[in-house]
Amino acid sequence: MQNKARLELADYEAENLARLQRAFARKWEFIFMQAEAQVKIDRKKDKTERKILDSQERAFWDVHRPVPGCVNTTEMDIRKCRRLKNPQKVKKSVYGVTEESQSQSPVHVPSQPIRKTTREDVRKQITFLNAQIDRHCLKMSKVAESLIAYTEQYVEYDPLITPAEPSNPWISDDIALWDIEMSKEPSQQRVKRWGFSFDEILKDQVGRDQFLRFLESEFSSENLRFWLAVQDLKKQPLQDVARRVEEIWQEFLAPGAASAINLDSHSYEITSQNVKDGGRYTFEDAQEHIYKLMKSDSYARFLRSNAYQDLLSAKKKPESEQGRRTSLEKFTRSVLCADTPLSRRSW
Repeated sequence: MQNKARLELADYEAENLARLQRAFARKWEFIFMQAEAQVKIDRKKDKTERKILDSQERAFWDVHRPVPGCVNTTEMDIRKCRRLKNPQKVKKSVYGVTEESQSQSPVHVPSQPIRKTTREDVRKQITFLNAQIDRHCLKMSKVAESLIAYTEQYVEYDPLITPAEPSNPWISDDIALWDIEMSKEPSQQRVKRWGFSFDEILKDQVGRDQFLRFLESEFSSENLRFWLAVQDLKKQPLQDVARRVEEIWQEFLAPGAASAINLDSHSYEITSQNVKDGGRYTFEDAQEHIYKLMKSDSYARFLRSNAYQDLLSAKKKPESEQGRRTSLEKFTRSVLCADTPLSRRSW
């Protein structure tokens, strides 16, 4: 109905149009009438508005119905990205190197050429990669909802949007905010953030201490201590790695260990093999297993515990004692360093 010289249908578009005509054969006359009425309305609009609407429609179909041969636009849920350890990790294709293909491939000798990749192998790889793309496909509406929910959740923790309390130390001389953050008594806002995800409580030193105290009350503190020990192992100098690996093994995983952790047989077997040639990532599988165990079990119970609820409902202190003492020290220092005499009233 529009300018066919400028908007001529491509082959794949013509095929899709024919398929839709067959599928909606009984309703096609009604659809055609609706489209004709829409074209008449569009022609009454000015040229700039028509260009904007046309570009928006093209962008919409490029995202939702891309040209054949192009990769479909997919995005991962931003909240899942935070929860997963490596959300962008894609399993490697094993086509061509499986046990079956190895058994069927000829033995390589100097007189025989190496087996080349066949068309069937390429087809299998394409099928595998398409399956990986479809696996992470997500509707744009869901992505937008996820992004909005994430933004609303963290908006009060963004100093560019929500002013920091009592004041932003980057733009003022008051460092009371840093003193509050370093204090052992966390603010209500800080405690609320621990409930967003398990990673939030692990990143906060005070949160880890509170969580460790809760695990000690449940006689399962060895899980968090093991996870922290493995994290510390990754930062050790190379000459201390072997000694630290042996210490962690003896404390948490060796038979009769003082703080034995609960590992499945598969992770334990892999870890025992890795210990023979210890490195910074010897306990990677065991650490991942313990992380999932704490996240699914202990962390959920911690959020429901009285200890966390008491911290969450505690009144937020406007300014800590350390902050007031720091402000007084700053005022006294400014008075002593001033060149002009102070009057009794200014004191």
